[in-house]
Amino acid sequence: MPDAPAAGSPTQATPTRKTPGVPEKKYKCQFCNRAFSRSEHRSRHERSHTKERPFKCGKCRSTFVRRDLLLRHDRTVHAKDGGVPLVSEVKRRPATKPATPKTAAPKRNLELDTATLEQIEASSDGMVDLETAAMLMTDFHHKATAAMAAQENELDEAPVPYSPDHTTMFDTSVPYLSSALPMPQMPWDTFMSQPVNQPKAHSVSSNVSSSQDSHVSQLSFNSASTVQPNQHQLPPLMERFPSSGGDALAPGLQSLTGSMPLSGPGTPNGLSPWPFMTGPVSPVDYRRSPGPSQTLTSPKAPQIQSDEQYSQIYEEISKLEIERSASGFQFQSRADINAYLAAYFNLFHHHMPFLHPESFRPGETPPVLLLAVLSIGALYTFNQEQAYRLHIGSKVLVNEFLQNKDFDSRKCPLWIMQSTLLNMAFASWSGDGPGLEFACSIKSLLAQMVAGNLYELKLRTDAREGALPSYEAWVEDEGCRRTYYAVYIFFGMLTLTYNHTPAISFGEFDSLDLPSSESLWNLEVSDEESWRESLTSSKIITVREAHDSLYQGESARYSAFATRVMINALFLEVWYHKRSFDALQDVVTEYKLRLALETWEQSLDLCEPETIVVALTAPHKGHPLIFNAMAVYRNTRARLEVDLKPVQEALRYHGPYEVAAAMTHARDRVKRSQEMIKVVQECFNCIEIVALQGIKSVGKTCATNWSVEHPLCGMDLMVILSLWLYRLEHDEDPATEEELAMYNKIRNLFDDDAIDSTLKLSTTVARLWGNMLDDGVVWGISKLMGDSFKIYSEALVGHEDDVGQRTSPSTSTPTMSSQGVVESLEIETTF
Repeated sequence: MPDAPAAGSPTQATPTRKTPGVPEKKYKCQFCNRAFSRSEHRSRHERSHTKERPFKCGKCRSTFVRRDLLLRHDRTVHAKDGGVPLVSEVKRRPATKPATPKTAAPKRNLELDTATLEQIEASSDGMVDLETAAMLMTDFHHKATAAMAAQENELDEAPVPYSPDHTTMFDTSVPYLSSALPMPQMPWDTFMSQPVNQPKAHSVSSNVSSSQDSHVSQLSFNSASTVQPNQHQLPPLMERFPSSGGDALAPGLQSLTGSMPLSGPGTPNGLSPWPFMTGPVSPVDYRRSPGPSQTLTSPKAPQIQSDEQYSQIYEEISKLEIERSASGFQFQSRADINAYLAAYFNLFHHHMPFLHPESFRPGETPPVLLLAVLSIGALYTFNQEQAYRLHIGSKVLVNEFLQNKDFDSRKCPLWIMQSTLLNMAFASWSGDGPGLEFACSIKSLLAQMVAGNLYELKLRTDAREGALPSYEAWVEDEGCRRTYYAVYIFFGMLTLTYNHTPAISFGEFDSLDLPSSESLWNLEVSDEESWRESLTSSKIITVREAHDSLYQGESARYSAFATRVMINALFLEVWYHKRSFDALQDVVTEYKLRLALETWEQSLDLCEPETIVVALTAPHKGHPLIFNAMAVYRNTRARLEVDLKPVQEALRYHGPYEVAAAMTHARDRVKRSQEMIKVVQECFNCIEIVALQGIKSVGKTCATNWSVEHPLCGMDLMVILSLWLYRLEHDEDPATEEELAMYNKIRNLFDDDAIDSTLKLSTTVARLWGNMLDDGVVWGISKLMGDSFKIYSEALVGHEDDVGQRTSPSTSTPTMSSQGVVESLEIETTF
């Protein structure tokens, strides 16, 4: 028997002595380094990696990780159907006891909810997201309040709290007081709209019946061109196929029916209602990022603070005599102006953040820029007539400045570029032909102004000889850079939507720094020393460095705005590649583009953390810039396989019948192949976002909460998806296993009672997408695409109708001549 080790030898290894009562964690996870003492705990944890939810509800489509969560769901959600109570709760229920005199209740100690802790342990990777932590604190607060009040009467029906995985998260046996002690909350009312007394859909169970009430014109379609079904096709009725591998989307939002407004974000994002929640957070999903704790904030919209400021602005604009060129122009009241400013900075600014909110003062802003900002804000308040008149007023002032004989693009002030950009955006997305023609007529001039201003910026930067700029100088330079990139992105969207040749190339920005983080851009500076420390700690790379890292397969770290810039650059490179004559033979370039896109997606994990959070992109948590960038990414991936150039060119002329006809004739461009299934997966990711909230809810909120980029990017994807489904339903070749699995995956997004069983899935997708775009309209281009999709859905059915007897649906945004203003407005576009 070996000798025992010496008691005083610290260098000799001794076996670790097990603590009595603590089991050994010998069951290790095969996906991470976690270990557990019981095999069932390991299996439950591994489901957080595999996303397996084996316990399915027999009364709905909800699925769960654990059996007790399924039982609790059945007892709460399906209580009226005779839900089965939990075994643990049956044991806890006390038997009926005779009444006894009340005595002083002893002080109770709060017990930890072990079931809740086990659920968090099994569903997380060691980090608890902000929503979960906030709800845990809410549960603890209610329990503490109940203990202090020492209530003895159990509540018969306890409210079911909401949890991120759509299950009951807390112990509902604890009495929740109606007079609970208040906890401090963030001012949600400043950026959330008032609730509407109307139930919320829980999946893509949109109001199809209401859309069918509005008669949609049908495209004349020759029966000879309609492929007839045959025995090898999918069944004509959209029957539900059993899904495997968790493809079915569980409608977990059923418990939230009627509890959330139809306008405003569906759920709070990273901006927690509890003030002790701190950042920085990742702009991708608003999860806590490493770094010193900082308070999470949301930028405030500039406002006119006094009647004196309003009078000053009113007098300055009155001197310009805009009404002489734009009949009916009238400056609004102070309350209306503040509402337009709030709408611009709370709803539009986050998608294109080139203005500096901290230094934007309405009383000191040039009238031409102020009117352009107010026109966008008026659109988001659905005051379209006033929005158009403000737009015309700003355009008149820009025209007068550009026609000045002393105009020099190199010396052009930044506010003229910003005003021109906003006016072009207003006109391009108005859904009106003359508006797009106006934007195209000055596109090259705006590109020339960017080039001249960029040259001046380089001279200022070189003059500092490497020294750090002051805060004011940096704000000026960063404002210039952000404006250049905003123009670059806007021109990219024109290319994506209308197939216009880009007016600015990537090479003009190769040595320019990428945009900073939104936290640095909105930083409140107290002194120059602290500002220099903040600037030094922020590492900002150039466009060339970021571009080269993408093509080398190396992820780089940059801001959310820079992420949007880089995906715009990749999209334009894909566009140039597909327009070249050697695109089919140049497999090397296509391989590099695919590598760059994959690297861009991987670089999202390294995105610069933020302390600025914006609650606009429910159900996906994250900054709107990332939300928009992902929409462009999906469109770019699809364009590597499918070119819908005829559809984009038809959009230029704003005729819904022409657009619908182009969609229908693009059937041969969508092939059935293994690569096409990957494209259809991106299309599925696009429509799944709508499914998470319900098409009715999204139709009411996406017009204001989401950028116009989403319907623009989603148009190509939905055309591809519907045509791929159409081919699968009508081709003679039977569907492969992969195609059938994808078909079922898409089919399971829809509720049986929300669709017409006589229609094919391809028609249903096109019709529902058109209804969503047509529900709430800010930009007229969305209305145009919605009408086009509804006509296109009828064409897929193969209906024949007399087009000449029908009139084209009108767009929502006022056209360039519908307001009676253009007749008296004579603007020469001879630039």
